[in-house]
Amino acid sequence: MYAEERQQAIAQLVVARGRVAVTELAEEFAVTTETVRRDLGALERLRLLRRVHGGAVPAASLSAMESRLDERDVTHAREKERIAAAAARFLPDDGGTVVIDAGSTTARLAGFIPPDRRLTAFTHGVPIAAKLAPLPGVDLHLLPGRVRPTTQAAVGSLTIQVLERLRVDVAFLGTNGVTEDHGLSTPDSEEAAVKRALVRAARRVVVLADSTKLGREATVSFAGLDDVDVLVTDAEPAAVPARAFAAHDVEVVVA
Repeated sequence: MYAEERQQAIAQLVVARGRVAVTELAEEFAVTTETVRRDLGALERLRLLRRVHGGAVPAASLSAMESRLDERDVTHAREKERIAAAAARFLPDDGGTVVIDAGSTTARLAGFIPPDRRLTAFTHGVPIAAKLAPLPGVDLHLLPGRVRPTTQAAVGSLTIQVLERLRVDVAFLGTNGVTEDHGLSTPDSEEAAVKRALVRAARRVVVLADSTKLGREATVSFAGLDDVDVLVTDAEPAAVPARAFAAHDVEVVVA
């Protein structure tokens, strides 16, 4: 089989199966994994598929484009509200410290902070800062950086430098995807770098993700399941095996 024929067959398999692994393709076409990776690279350049950790998925299933924050805010709004309400029980006691990741689900957490709770809160999300600012018990710190219009989140070296000097009780994180192999992921490398710093800054990491994010992979991984203490979602995880969360000691809370 010529390379062009093999690549055409691979592209058809990806569409038919939804996801293929490099090792699976190597066995199927009796070639090395290096050859398969070259084939996938060529097909990705033609925008016929998108490479993910260990394999490939159809191009349409993993868009590199990010939806705007206002668009995401109205998607699965009811589920996100339930997730934020359930995540609020992981807020520290009076005098505790938190860092809240930018995002449409994490933004809802501000509405569930008890009015008499005294907290020191850090965030790089401009809309989240606006929600936290009126709360009388919250000592708010807005992290510096360049604000991305798409997510309204501060990113860049200044943001990371401040986070590297912090140690907080709890980090509340959002994500675009969760899988066992690729961990937590997001489409933008600058956002991923900030999220990575958020994870390192916290004693406990609580991830807020609606069930559509489970089993999905975005381009850049920023944390593994080992880095997560709690996952709060809206339905029993089906796309990621329960054993995966158990193996990494992740507590799963279904709102």
